[in-house]
Amino acid sequence: MNLTRLNWGCGPCVVPGWINSDRHTGAGIDLSCDIREGLPLQSHSLDYIVSIHALQDLSYDDLLPALRELRRLLKPGGVLRLGLPDLEKAIQAYQRHDAGYFYIPDDDARSIGGKLITQIIWYGSVRTPFTYDFIAELLHKADFSQVVRCRYRETQTQYVEIVELDNRERESLFVEATT
Repeated sequence: MNLTRLNWGCGPCVVPGWINSDRHTGAGIDLSCDIREGLPLQSHSLDYIVSIHALQDLSYDDLLPALRELRRLLKPGGVLRLGLPDLEKAIQAYQRHDAGYFYIPDDDARSIGGKLITQIIWYGSVRTPFTYDFIAELLHKADFSQVVRCRYRETQTQYVEIVELDNRERESLFVEATT
C-alpha cells in the first residue's frame, strides 16, 4: 500500500518516506511554510498526519484553525496523531514533589514550582499547554469524528506505522482523531 503521510512541525526530525513540514527551512524539510497561512497540499490527499510536540507552539487563537487545516488535508477516514506535552503528568509530578520528572536543571530552577512552570512553558516557546480533555474538545470543534487517547507507540488505527515518530514518552500524551 502506498501511503501518503505528513510529519507536520517536524523541526530537525525529518523522516524518509514522509512529507516533512515545518515553518523553518532545513535539510530534508519538504514543505517550509506556516500552517496559519495554509499548507500547499491538496484537500483530502493524505492518509494520516503525525505531529509530535508542535501544536503547543501555537497561540490559543491559532489552534482551531490549524486543526481544521490539518483535517482539510486528510482523506475520508484519515487520521491525525498528536503527541503533546501532558500538563496533567507535570502537575502530578509537581504534587509528588518529583523533581526528577522535570528536564529543568537546578541552575535554571531549583524549586519544584519553578521546574514545573519552566517545563510547561519550555523557556517561553510553549504558548498553549494541553490536557486530554482540552485537545479532545478542540478536535471535535475541528470536525474530527472520533478522538481517542493512545499509549506511547500504540495506535487505535489500521496504520501500525503511525507510531514510528512517537518520542518523549514520559512527558507526552498521545491522541488520535479520525475524519
